[in-house]
Amino acid sequence: MSNQPSQTYTISRSVETEYPLIDNDPHFKRVVGYARPSDYAFGTVAAAAGPGLMYTMEKFAPSYVGRGGFAPVMRLAGAIGLCGGFLAFYNRSILRFYGFSENAREVEMDMREMVDKVKRGEPLYGVSKLTPHMQGVAARQSRYSALFSDAVPWFNFVNHNQHGVDTAKYYQQAEKELEAEGRLKGQSEAAKLG
Repeated sequence: MSNQPSQTYTISRSVETEYPLIDNDPHFKRVVGYARPSDYAFGTVAAAAGPGLMYTMEKFAPSYVGRGGFAPVMRLAGAIGLCGGFLAFYNRSILRFYGFSENAREVEMDMREMVDKVKRGEPLYGVSKLTPHMQGVAARQSRYSALFSDAVPWFNFVNHNQHGVDTAKYYQQAEKELEAEGRLKGQSEAAKLG
């Protein structure tokens, strides 16, 4: 054993994107909650594509598998279609968090959600029962994981504070809003007295 202190290295990965980064490891609930109606439509079409194609192929080129042989094939195609449709839906939504596609609506929703949490005195990314070390492990395992979801679907179900963004913007915006609310309240009280 050596008496030298162990060294810790921090590797910061920053991906340059055309749109602003909202979160490089969003919680599963946020990804689903911020999804657009177009994401739901895309996922539905993707889910229906597998069974639809199987049915179409059976009509044009019958397999002649016998009585009841096609039903299990359709059930399997439906199950695979549902999984694929959900992954397609999830990927479209999470890519906006990464800033890979247009995300103005999500930036506004994120700012509103976080500023409201600051005003209520809540932790920005929720309360976790894990130790800080385990939160870091979870964050490192799922950061930008959606980019590899075609091979290994991996979702973030852990609340932690390692999301790749400077959270000071939320506190600054909350301070501005609280000051503005205080001024309005003062003006309304002065009007009542005057």
